[in-house]
Amino acid sequence: MSLYDIPIKSLDGKPGGLAEHAGKTTLMVNVASKCGLTPQYEGLEKIHERYQDRGFSVLGFPCNQFLEQEPGSSDEIAEFCSVNYGVEFPLFEKIEVNGDDKHPLYAELEETADAEGHTGDIRWNFEKFLVSPKGQVVARFAPQVEPEAPEITKAIEEQLAS
Repeated sequence: MSLYDIPIKSLDGKPGGLAEHAGKTTLMVNVASKCGLTPQYEGLEKIHERYQDRGFSVLGFPCNQFLEQEPGSSDEIAEFCSVNYGVEFPLFEKIEVNGDDKHPLYAELEETADAEGHTGDIRWNFEKFLVSPKGQVVARFAPQVEPEAPEITKAIEEQLAS
């Protein structure tokens, strides 16, 4: 099964959001508006813009599980991201990434290890997962790894070249 087959609503509540990204390389990221890592929105938007014409997209998944750093409504999240960071990449409904109510997407994503061998629970906001056009997780990056870091851009370019 491809990750792109997992149902999830867009931030505006429309169903079927991931399916339209099947066939693209994506960077899936749990995001928050009131976090020390929130400025990563800028780098995420930059890589989205840099690679989107080559079949790439950043996909953002707001989450309020880490010190309630994403308390806003869907409209507030959309406005914050647009006004403060010029975000144009797709954002999805607010979800849980850990615990009993973990979204099925994150149940799949968390099985992939990062460079340090960490699998399992999401550690913080802005943990990143690179997903192939076929919907397979090919890399995981810790929250502190900046979106434009060489290890991320190299992995994106490798997927786009294959």
